[in-house]
Amino acid sequence: MKSLNTNPTNLRRRALVMTALAMIVVYILWNIPALDWLLYPLHLFTTFIHEAGHSLAAIITGGRVEEFVVSLDSSGYARTAGGIRAIVIPAGYLGSAVFGSLLFYFTNRFPNLVKPLAFLLGGGMMVFTALFARPDETGLPLSLVLGVGFGALLMFLGAKVPGWITMLALNVLAVSTALGAFIDLQYLVTFIGATRGDTVNDAVAFSQSVTPLVPASLIAIIWAGMALLMFGISLYYGAWKPLRQEIDTAYNSIALR
Repeated sequence: MKSLNTNPTNLRRRALVMTALAMIVVYILWNIPALDWLLYPLHLFTTFIHEAGHSLAAIITGGRVEEFVVSLDSSGYARTAGGIRAIVIPAGYLGSAVFGSLLFYFTNRFPNLVKPLAFLLGGGMMVFTALFARPDETGLPLSLVLGVGFGALLMFLGAKVPGWITMLALNVLAVSTALGAFIDLQYLVTFIGATRGDTVNDAVAFSQSVTPLVPASLIAIIWAGMALLMFGISLYYGAWKPLRQEIDTAYNSIALR
């Protein structure tokens, strides 16, 4: 496994190009219905991260994970016990936003580390899957297949693939996960009564068990704002600030001639 081995200027330029390309790719996938089949794996990945957020929040706050499921329709759930509910419940949407935003920042701010980052992320997904993934209601072990598949792919990207491809892949995952959380929360604001069988959505669950005086729709709006703010910060420090530095460097080099 090798890191990108070029000078800092070339790395920064490559990171900026991959950032722009990733955003173009995600925008095209989201806006061309004929390409929905390409977007489907990204929906599954986002669901996996969402449920992993609930699960990890439960573990960190002293609870445990009883079941972790992703279904073919890209829905999912994490059944947890114990832990701090005020942290566990929002950790799905906000955890996805944090994951996507941090992945975007580190991928673009430290482009020489994208290959080890992909390898470690893939290994973490495989370990998490082995510990907690369970079959869905139909008996289909999609969570296991998804976690192992994405984990193996990320490890392969980290070990065998040119760095620029790894950088592009991580950027696509980061943008789709961070903005996917925001878009899903926008949907909740409009369809606040959305459920999965007898299970209410996270905003309703938070309102019922943590803030009974605050409407679920307002909670969804607040979470959406937080998700957008997090990605905006990562976009500024991960892409816009380096771009300005690159422009200033180019301008200064011309001015000194």
